[in-house]
Amino acid sequence: MSKIKVMSENLANKIAAGEVVEKISSVVKELCENSLDAHAKNINVSLIDGGLKSISVLDDGDGMDREDAKLAFSRHATSKLIRDDDLFFIDTLGFRGEALPSIASVSSITLKTCSKEIGSLIKIKGGKLLTEEDADALKGTSITVTDLFYNTPARLKYLKSEASELASCVTLIERLALSFPSVSFTLSNNEKVLIKTTGSDNLHKCIHEIYGLNVSSKMISIKASNDDFDIIGYICKPEILKSNKNHFITMVNDRVIKNYDVNRAINDAYYTYKPDTKFPIVVLKINTDPTLIDVNIHPTKQDIKLSKVNDLYDLIYKTIKDALYQSLLIPDAIKKPLYNEIKDDYVEQFIKEENTKNDEYKESNQVTFDLSYEEEKETPIIVNEELKNLILYPVGVALGTYIIAQNEEGVYLIDQHAAQERVNYEKYLEALKREEITTIGLLLPITIELSSSEFLIVKNNLDVLLNLGFKIEEFGVNTFVFKEHPTWLKQGYEEESIHKIIDILISNNGKFDRVKFNEHIAITLACKMSIKANMHISNEAVEELLKELVLCDNPYNCPHGRPTIIKFSIYDLERMFKRVMN
Repeated sequence: MSKIKVMSENLANKIAAGEVVEKISSVVKELCENSLDAHAKNINVSLIDGGLKSISVLDDGDGMDREDAKLAFSRHATSKLIRDDDLFFIDTLGFRGEALPSIASVSSITLKTCSKEIGSLIKIKGGKLLTEEDADALKGTSITVTDLFYNTPARLKYLKSEASELASCVTLIERLALSFPSVSFTLSNNEKVLIKTTGSDNLHKCIHEIYGLNVSSKMISIKASNDDFDIIGYICKPEILKSNKNHFITMVNDRVIKNYDVNRAINDAYYTYKPDTKFPIVVLKINTDPTLIDVNIHPTKQDIKLSKVNDLYDLIYKTIKDALYQSLLIPDAIKKPLYNEIKDDYVEQFIKEENTKNDEYKESNQVTFDLSYEEEKETPIIVNEELKNLILYPVGVALGTYIIAQNEEGVYLIDQHAAQERVNYEKYLEALKREEITTIGLLLPITIELSSSEFLIVKNNLDVLLNLGFKIEEFGVNTFVFKEHPTWLKQGYEEESIHKIIDILISNNGKFDRVKFNEHIAITLACKMSIKANMHISNEAVEELLKELVLCDNPYNCPHGRPTIIKFSIYDLERMFKRVMN
């Protein structure tokens, strides 16, 4: 008797559900994507107990007739692919025809839909059709999912708490709303509205509706193209940073994706503008020919393969880097209300919303009222010249760390370590870029002993050190002797500097970009060779530091991303001391 059997369609659907439906947000994602593919302009997602009891999605899309509504629950039934060649020109969010039958096989579903004069009501449980009858003729589709995983207890027990499942749904709807700013999204839980966007087709306004005023007012518009890719979106100024990469929101042809190379380009562009452990908020839309991407590599379709990824990396990296450089300003110590940009009653309403918001959703900053935006305008790029034109007069040092300076515009606090670190970083980086290298011999050669593995790495990449200007020879077992070094090494710190450079070389294991290698050396040496906090410096040294700082290419932050200088304008001070009351 044959041991091999063809599994039933319902069993196959349950297996597929294990890949497609991992949690509540997986169901919400598949249903919302179907609504978007049906050209919906308004999508309302209603959850009960975070979706653990009920998930409902209502849209005003194209709807379906009775025959299509029943066929939609058959495995691999789809309206989005017809011919084999269509797989290479996918321009819809869904195409596999697996989502609805997978969800239906492990839940109870009530579907109400209409595309013409007569609507249809269909009820399915565990993949079996229970009811089909006429319904209201309201164009669009309403689908409600209950009893999720009722017949797969192993999957049911891995659902997380209501708060955790709800948080995933909030994140999902935020990303879909940013990907489709022309569509109005509403998400509610237990009849309480958590997200509401207006569908204004204004990405900046949508960012405001998702993240709130504090973030939206500090976003920089970016836009660029090359032969294969168009990118458009918003990046945050370095003063708005998060503790993880969850706010790298990237879309390719309106599909929300997670791609290592795209994320790396974003993070690398912020290099020296932020600490390594902090990450920016970025909303980036990438448009390209469908033939350059492959979305058919995972059932969730979030991970995709990109052709010409190096060209895309360069485009993203350069665009973000240039926008950050051109928009840097001295941060004000006092945050000013944006009365020139936003109505007073709007600010008051925003404050009221913030004060009453549930702490559980503190990262979301949802706003549910409308703001009269004009047509979307690109954020103006400010020429990076503010500090370079300043003349600062030092008046003292506070707490042994912060230089106090003033001029006719106000008072400035300068972090002496961060400021000198920026000065030293640019000096080292400039020296590392020079083609002509001047060296100096060591009266007493420096001997560096390494482990066997470290010695082999350095030996295999000895040309890197030679190109930097070091004269090196092997000396005994696993040992190098340094007889000359470039003149840019700080006097008295030669051995410590050489150890740092070797550590960087070893940590990269020889696999590195020379530009990034130079930056890493410059950052490391600049930090180690700069004056520390609580270290006394003379008035003459303070004056010299301020003169050098204003001449820097980027004087506004240290290479680790911390600000070098903060401004208290005369107006700020007078408001603080009640000399002015407006």
